[in-house]
Amino acid sequence: MKINAELVLSARQDKAWSQDELAIVSGLNLRTVQRIESEGTASLQSKKAIASALDLSISELDHEEPKTMTKYEYKTLELPFKFGIFKQGTPDIDEALNAEGKDGWRLKQMVLPASSNMGQSEKMIAILERELVE
Repeated sequence: MKINAELVLSARQDKAWSQDELAIVSGLNLRTVQRIESEGTASLQSKKAIASALDLSISELDHEEPKTMTKYEYKTLELPFKFGIFKQGTPDIDEALNAEGKDGWRLKQMVLPASSNMGQSEKMIAILERELVE
């Protein structure tokens, strides 16, 4: 499990302990202490031992991922949509969407026209999104 390696390192340094001394006090192998500090991973048993040795609560050692909010931009793509006896002129939707996909756009929603115009030509709208890269 992921743990807060920076807290382990700073708490050990506050006590002026070497990694070897922390290993002795916690009852862990030196290599385990080194891995915890460098990779931020530990078993539950190791986490408990480190917390006890450094006078920390187990929850203080929990690693928290920084919260990020993904931002998107949106656009619409109008495609002719024919139904009934006039549907032969409808474009290849896969081709149109794959062309947009090459630029990073993905289909979010497809809005189809209501079929009340007695088979007349209408437009369908593809709502596309892509992640903003900052």
